[in-house]
Amino acid sequence: MRRLSKTQLVIVLLVFVFVTVAIVGEYFLSRSRRLVLSTTTSTWDSGLLGYLLPIYEQRYDVKVDVLHVGTGQALQIAQGGDADLVLVHSKELELNFTSQGYGVHRIGVMYNDFIIIGPPSDLAGIRGLTNATEAFRRIKTAGDLGNVIFVSRADKSGTNLLELKIWSLLGLTPKNTTYSWYWEAKTGMGNVLRICNEKLGYALTDRATWLSFKNELPNLKVLVQNDSVLFNPYSVILVNPDRYPHRNHQDAVKFVKFLISVEGQTLIQDFKKEGETLFYPLARDVPKAVELGFENQQEELVWYDSHT
Repeated sequence: MRRLSKTQLVIVLLVFVFVTVAIVGEYFLSRSRRLVLSTTTSTWDSGLLGYLLPIYEQRYDVKVDVLHVGTGQALQIAQGGDADLVLVHSKELELNFTSQGYGVHRIGVMYNDFIIIGPPSDLAGIRGLTNATEAFRRIKTAGDLGNVIFVSRADKSGTNLLELKIWSLLGLTPKNTTYSWYWEAKTGMGNVLRICNEKLGYALTDRATWLSFKNELPNLKVLVQNDSVLFNPYSVILVNPDRYPHRNHQDAVKFVKFLISVEGQTLIQDFKKEGETLFYPLARDVPKAVELGFENQQEELVWYDSHT
């Protein structure tokens, strides 16, 4: 075989270097174009993210990987360094996440509300109540008599934590080992609704997931709503870039700016199922945001709006 000249060898080496640099560059570029969002099942099951993400992804050439679990698990994923930001709904857990330095720039994005659903027969007699605590008391009474069941997510989600808070107002910490009428499903909201539909049970659910599934649930009705304790605000939090320098902080900021922009808030407002609004915009309504637990909403708006 003919040996390569020095010039030819240099050319081959240069080509090799250029190809290697291109491959490595494309690898890291592709990594920078991926954003990991850890969020609740309701934002996914409702179809909201399926509606919003294609707009964001096309505009910014970013692929968003969605991890949809309960709020507690969503925050644990981010705490472990496996997400770039979180979209969740549990003030207590969120403040704990930020106070310990795992997350920064918590801001209210939207809200909906929780409702109590159950079978039309309503053996617990809660239909039409606007007091969730009284509704839970009646469910327990009927459950003790063997007439009804209550299905809990039991997954440390925001929904589950609110449910437990309401039980605690009655001095109760129910478990399936202590009450036969209390079922711990340990699953997402959609599956809980299906179980209730099959077993004619009661449950606490966010309205957005209910509206998305209700056509599949002929054995369930909305029985209790409009209690102030049932308001359900959602926040978005960036993971702390100082603590997680390997995460995609730049695109995470862009995504939050998209969500809280006038355009993003309008898109959230316009997302409907069967003519009903599933989520209400919150980011630009500072008084409402403060009322729902975002005391620093104005400061965070200024930070995001000024961040380029």
